[in-house]
Amino acid sequence: MPSRVRVWLNRTYAENVFFMDQLRRNPSDRAVEIHATHGDPDSPVLAAADTAELEPEGLSPAAYVEYALDQCARRGIDVFVPRLHQAAIVAHRAEFAAAGTALLAPTPEAVAVFEDKAVAYAAVRSVGVPVPPWRRVRTADELVAAVEELEADGHRACFKPTAGAGGVGFRMITRAPFSLTHLTGFPGPYVQLDLVVEALRRAEEPVDWLVMPRLEQPEVSVDCLTGPDNRVRLAVGRTKNGRRRGFTLDERWLAPARLIAEGFGLHHLSNIQFRMLGDRPVLLDVNTRPAGGLHQLSLCGVNAPWAAVQLALGEDPGVIEPPFLGQDYTVVSGPRPLAPATLPRQRVESDVLLPVVPAPVQAASAGEVLPL
Repeated sequence: MPSRVRVWLNRTYAENVFFMDQLRRNPSDRAVEIHATHGDPDSPVLAAADTAELEPEGLSPAAYVEYALDQCARRGIDVFVPRLHQAAIVAHRAEFAAAGTALLAPTPEAVAVFEDKAVAYAAVRSVGVPVPPWRRVRTADELVAAVEELEADGHRACFKPTAGAGGVGFRMITRAPFSLTHLTGFPGPYVQLDLVVEALRRAEEPVDWLVMPRLEQPEVSVDCLTGPDNRVRLAVGRTKNGRRRGFTLDERWLAPARLIAEGFGLHHLSNIQFRMLGDRPVLLDVNTRPAGGLHQLSLCGVNAPWAAVQLALGEDPGVIEPPFLGQDYTVVSGPRPLAPATLPRQRVESDVLLPVVPAPVQAASAGEVLPL
């Protein structure tokens, strides 16, 4: 009888409670135990795991690698899915392998390319994948010049940090003066150019932003599973157009995603995002980790998390074709249980174990999918 598989997710997104659910409901009927660590005691992934632990805060990347190696040894981890300090961790793949742990993560070279969006755009453009026009800016004068150049070409300008994930720091530039109009309804992503320029001139340190056109919908996120032989085993696009979501196997999106995944060593799970610039798709972003919405491929009859674990263990699942494409759907939030509150909260030097027992249901930020 096949042995159980022990999987660790570190400081991952709340939505990955569904990733964990899919591992347990794997088509191989293999026993899976999940270990989770996080800095937030109220993360729902801690309650969803079989064992859970609060992470120490303030560790340097090198110190975090030592912490991770200790976790793998003490917990008997077979497959580690790193999010926090991914670059430092993959640089020590051999040490994790010596401890009996496979990393479900890309090569160090791939992580280095795609952790900087400006470097990523230049690299991807060099292999023939279309990218939007962009400028890297660090000062107020550079920002104004980049915005004026884009506006002269008929674009609406936006900016985002060159490093980061999840849309953090994304803003759209407007030249409309600040007024009561901006104080009605919910806060939006628009910021006045003059206010941004003033803030930059007051700042003590330069920023590191990417300025580019505001790209249009649909947005298509292609989830890829790629082997260490650089061959894609799975590629499915998830479409987003307002509230409506769906799936696509259109090669306009899949072909450039495969080119990126195979050409840059995006081994295991990655997510490659495109949007429209005029009438053509261009690259938006590349995530060297499983997407938060990866579990939505279950609507196509695909269990991508389990296929990825198999691949990490050397059990090649082969090329995976979705048996069908699920109907259009939307995403709504729903409740997930949390672990019992523990006081006081963990200090850096402590080693607190969270008991994973049934707890009162409280709202969490994870999303469930409903058909439209």
